[in-house]
Amino acid sequence: MKSVERASASLSAQIRFYKHMIKAGVGRSNDPDATKAGAEAARMALKETGGKANLIVVFSTVAYDQKKMLDGVRTISKEIPLVGCSTSGEITTEGPVAKHVAVTALSSDKIEWTVGVGKGTDKDSFQAGKEAAQEVKNKAKEELSLFVMLLDGLSENGAAAVRGVQAVLGEQFPIMGGSAGDDFLFKKTYEYYNGEILENSVIGIGLSGKFSFGVGVRHGWEPIGLPMKVTKAEGAVLKELDNQPALKIYEDYFGKKAEELTKEPIARMAYTYPLGMSVEGSSELLIRDVIIANEKGEITCAAEIPQGSEIRLMLGDTEKAIQAAKEAAEGALSQLKGSRPKVIFVFNCMARNKLLGARIGEEIVAIQNVLGKEVPLVGFYTYGEQAPLGGVIGPECRSVFHNETMTLVVLGE
Repeated sequence: MKSVERASASLSAQIRFYKHMIKAGVGRSNDPDATKAGAEAARMALKETGGKANLIVVFSTVAYDQKKMLDGVRTISKEIPLVGCSTSGEITTEGPVAKHVAVTALSSDKIEWTVGVGKGTDKDSFQAGKEAAQEVKNKAKEELSLFVMLLDGLSENGAAAVRGVQAVLGEQFPIMGGSAGDDFLFKKTYEYYNGEILENSVIGIGLSGKFSFGVGVRHGWEPIGLPMKVTKAEGAVLKELDNQPALKIYEDYFGKKAEELTKEPIARMAYTYPLGMSVEGSSELLIRDVIIANEKGEITCAAEIPQGSEIRLMLGDTEKAIQAAKEAAEGALSQLKGSRPKVIFVFNCMARNKLLGARIGEEIVAIQNVLGKEVPLVGFYTYGEQAPLGGVIGPECRSVFHNETMTLVVLGE
């Protein structure tokens, strides 16, 4: 009789254990039909979680009609809360791809997922970030532990959006996320909120409840040339370096005149040569991508570089980029303090995609070698990343806007 009771108790414990597990399912599709692609990816993701989920996350190429793709997802996910954005490449457990839609289904009775939105990043990124965070905070039933943001990739000032979130949640609050892409076109990016296709918006996802998490943040870019001082800047527009037109730093390095560098987005040429800014609290320089330049010699960056900052031209290196991904994963694992990784979110800059070329899969393998090849993994190639400086969480945490950086967050139990 006692052996039966013990077996029954053991079974009950197992049932309780499985009941409380964090489950994640990942699906992807490149079906030529946008609606079918969305449906197929969603079906695959939900199959892994037994058809149930608390949240659906969608990352998609802009090659698909955005509404048709999302309608396809919703035919399968129904009324489950949904968030996501457009990308410049998708990342799943199977590795990185392009021109796909990737869908993740998340299920847990340990974690409360609360979503919100802020609009108007093209006019006031700070206010949009603040609105998204405020809605999430107001709706959450428990105190938030982590905030994930999906930001319009061509917003007015990505760094300001991060500060907007901090105005609501506090300066030491851990913020992770990525800025939407559009397959390297730099024309228009999209955000998804339930059944809506949005532009110029911040999507916020608040996590609360009983779970552990770790974050990893590294880039591996190296400074070249001499430091220069930002003598004139306005928000994300860099006007003068050492009292010379800002574009001169690239004219001198590439041996090209300003008119040649302004014919198309300078980002297409300079993605392996971003700018690095010295910031307190980080052993690595904080990267700033250059997006476009004008005939006045002004450079618009992906986020602000304050006047008075010291910057340097940076150079990307394939081996160091892959090593940085490994170090980011190791940092995240150490913060889990023995908890088992259950799902990995990767927000990885599109410039790293371009730098690594045919070797892009190697940095994802480097992450999986540390965190586990069987752990569900999803992410996308971004136009900017949001993460704590140096991957530090706790009292010293300071979340900022990054470029060209491997950022990841691991949820564990």
